[in-house]
Amino acid sequence: MLGKQDQKLLLLLRQNARASVSDLARAMHLARSTVQNRLARLESSGIIKGYSVQLGEAFAANQVEAHVSIKVVQKLTSRTNVALDNISQVVQLFSVSGEYDLIAIVQAQSLEELSSVLDEIGNLEGVDRTNSAVVLETRFRR
Repeated sequence: MLGKQDQKLLLLLRQNARASVSDLARAMHLARSTVQNRLARLESSGIIKGYSVQLGEAFAANQVEAHVSIKVVQKLTSRTNVALDNISQVVQLFSVSGEYDLIAIVQAQSLEELSSVLDEIGNLEGVDRTNSAVVLETRFRR
């Protein structure tokens, strides 16, 4: 279980993963070495797996995103997961309960590219059927 200081550190990193240790220490009113030790502990324990890039609003606004529900042939689940991981436009993949087995979040630079990726997903060995919902507007993202 994480303490309040670790939770605050994670929140600050979610807001800006490129913040310097000094900036994080100032924001948390802690010594730089304390924050550095906390980061090292969070990384070594696997709580922090890595740091990533968040796209700017102007660029992201020009992206087309779809949530793709995927029904998989059960014996081919592992192979299908690997194939989906190899499609760069699939930015997230969730295993879910219900009628479908997976939900893929797909981001493309145009409707044409999105259509092509959806065809590629539908044609993968192990994919029984798909159902796509294009995101019209993102209300908020954390």
